[in-house]
Amino acid sequence: MIQVLTPREVPLGGPRAMKVRRTLPHKDRSLIGAWCFADHYGPERSRMDVAPHPHTGLQTVSWLFSGEIEHRDSVGSHAMVRPGELNLMTAGHGISHSEVSTPQTDILHGMQLWVALPAVSRFVAPTFEHYVPKPVTAPGLAARVFLGTVLGETSPVSTYTPLLGAEMVLDAGARVTLEVDPTFEHGIIVDRGSLTLADADLSAAELGYVEPGEHELHLHNSTQEPVRFLLLGGPPFGEQIVMWWNFVGRSHEDVVEYRAAYEAENGQFGTVEGYPGPRLHAPELPNARMKPRG
Repeated sequence: MIQVLTPREVPLGGPRAMKVRRTLPHKDRSLIGAWCFADHYGPERSRMDVAPHPHTGLQTVSWLFSGEIEHRDSVGSHAMVRPGELNLMTAGHGISHSEVSTPQTDILHGMQLWVALPAVSRFVAPTFEHYVPKPVTAPGLAARVFLGTVLGETSPVSTYTPLLGAEMVLDAGARVTLEVDPTFEHGIIVDRGSLTLADADLSAAELGYVEPGEHELHLHNSTQEPVRFLLLGGPPFGEQIVMWWNFVGRSHEDVVEYRAAYEAENGQFGTVEGYPGPRLHAPELPNARMKPRG
């Protein structure tokens, strides 16, 4: 049975920033493999300007459909996020970065994803990787595999848990049976159009979840236009996490410690050079104790 998750709308980077549709975390599901966060934005005429802010205990996966975003981080990376190109930032024990759409960008449209690092790897050194996957095709389907393996194509980008991440386009009227790893749970997030996953209809921005044990995903596009979606997957994470603001830890105390370190500017999260403005400050902690989930 397919679980269908409907996103909620939230502001990105503060109340004056662009709106995004968030499908993970969801009240009915926290994780798909190690995937712990999924924001879907655009297409819209909007400017992205997210001042330097911290991350820890996770990897960020930036994937664009249109537009261009300038990335700067505290390990010295300065790169452009462009359509069809993967930017993977490993926060590890701590990193800061900024995200600003370029002046020539008129329409912004993409996905921002996070991957939780397993306990044994969450304090690794921060890094940044860039990869341009080549397009691959199968009858009725085209794809770019940016993490993991599907359709016989394997991304060379290394991850700390087994993962799958791919952009796919299902042709108009196509029926496709996609072979997948049965040890993985999978999620399909529809970007444009609508499709049927097994017996479940998915509209734009909805996520269809498939539990482990399936060897195949059955996809049908009954419309007269191609459907674009992201396919995410990984084995069940097997750990509980506490995720608050931009931090992933294992306890309430972890998050309190990360926030204090960032606000104290003790060096754990470094400094972003080249951003023309101040960094973001952490919001106030919630009154209630944060509980692990997963």
